[in-house]
Amino acid sequence: MEEQKKNIVGIRFVKIGKMYHFEKGKVDDLTIGDKVVVETSRGLQIGEVAQFIEKPVEPSEGPLRQLIRRATPRDLAQRQIYQQKEDEVVEYSRRRLRELGIQEVKIVTTEISFDGNRCTVLFCTEREEKVEFKSLKQDIHKQLNVPSVELKQVGPRDVAKCLGGMGACGLEKRCCSRFLTEFNSISIRMAKEQGISLTPTEITGMCGRLRCCLVYEYDFYVQSRQALPKRNSHVTTPLGVGKVMDINVLKSSIFVELPEIGIREFTKEEVEPALDPGNPPQVSTEFKNKDQNVIKPQKPEEFKQSNPSNNRRLGHRPVRK
Repeated sequence: MEEQKKNIVGIRFVKIGKMYHFEKGKVDDLTIGDKVVVETSRGLQIGEVAQFIEKPVEPSEGPLRQLIRRATPRDLAQRQIYQQKEDEVVEYSRRRLRELGIQEVKIVTTEISFDGNRCTVLFCTEREEKVEFKSLKQDIHKQLNVPSVELKQVGPRDVAKCLGGMGACGLEKRCCSRFLTEFNSISIRMAKEQGISLTPTEITGMCGRLRCCLVYEYDFYVQSRQALPKRNSHVTTPLGVGKVMDINVLKSSIFVELPEIGIREFTKEEVEPALDPGNPPQVSTEFKNKDQNVIKPQKPEEFKQSNPSNNRRLGHRPVRK
């Protein structure tokens, strides 16, 4: 088990990106930051050692691929050459899209495998219908002379991550470009739970989607609200029974409206749940007599049979036996 822990390393292919697990194999004496050559689904790639994994890999995840070797100075020089060619592919693809008249499609970036056998072009589009890129693939293939060209669509958040820039909050660099390696699912409920204004400019980022930071404190607000009374509920305070108008999660305080006093702020230790005076308890339709026997209300038919006088008033003749 200990040997398995030492053999698993986390590799990143971009500075702020998802981490992939590999086995060290015969590559020894690795340190954080070392460059290594690995085989991926997109061909050979140069990655950086980011972490030594302490938790063993579950068998259900399947066998891991092994590192091939350390990256040599020649490998790094070759990678720089391909990076320059990636910029050329971006400019050529954008120009070619304009010539083909393909609109509402943005070329984000390109990735060329370390062995030069595959070129992946990342693009973003808001079009619902499928875009035909057959002509563009052929042109890139002739321009680069690579065996395989692939076009892959990415979302607006991935585009913002690649482009970088200032965040909507004013930070010099967006969170997605600084430390976020994966994007969590975010909903409008998270903004409501934290009492944030639902104005689109307040809750959307530069990518046009809900801000990633809405999830940072969401769990804290949910847990804190569970220990506080809900709005419009009634509580007992040192000044009497009142209605909860609002709560301050960060201060763990409650704003209560008291009759003839107004709204006052109390801590959660100063209040207790109270019966809602607007909803008094319902009087039961059943009651008990002195003998503790339950007497149920009579049905109309039973009432007629047990009260002959009422039958006469209603026009019914008594039944003679």
